[in-house]
Amino acid sequence: MSKAQIYEAKTEELILPILEKMNFELVDVEYVKEGSTWYLRAYIDKEGGITINDCEAVSRQMNELLDREDFIPDSYTFEVSSPGLGRPLKKEKDFVRNMGKEVEIRTYRAIERCKEFRGTLTAFDKESVTIVDETGSPITFSRGDIALIKEAIDF
Repeated sequence: MSKAQIYEAKTEELILPILEKMNFELVDVEYVKEGSTWYLRAYIDKEGGITINDCEAVSRQMNELLDREDFIPDSYTFEVSSPGLGRPLKKEKDFVRNMGKEVEIRTYRAIERCKEFRGTLTAFDKESVTIVDETGSPITFSRGDIALIKEAIDF
């Protein structure tokens, strides 16, 4: 495991009990460098959406744990955030929640001269994702070809 994966896993282990008490869901944890600054981010959600006060409450409790555990030697900024409307589907529960809904898929490489697809999510497993496009045709993607998959949002 990489350094980032180790830090993310430890953060997930620490934050899950906090979120369970508050009936929040952990969407994702990331440890990334942006410019010269390292960020440890936790994305959380709940039915009806997350507020700034929710993020602040989790951040306060989590900062105490991070200070006590002190498992990241680098200087970093810890943030708690909502995943937003365009949150990517990453975990199995994300796919289950979006079954039968319209999703957008972006691929790393062009497939039949196209890298962006939209359709109804009809199936998924560890190796593939299947949607039905607007013509009613099923399209199956290898997970390795998918750069991003998220719920489609129309404004």
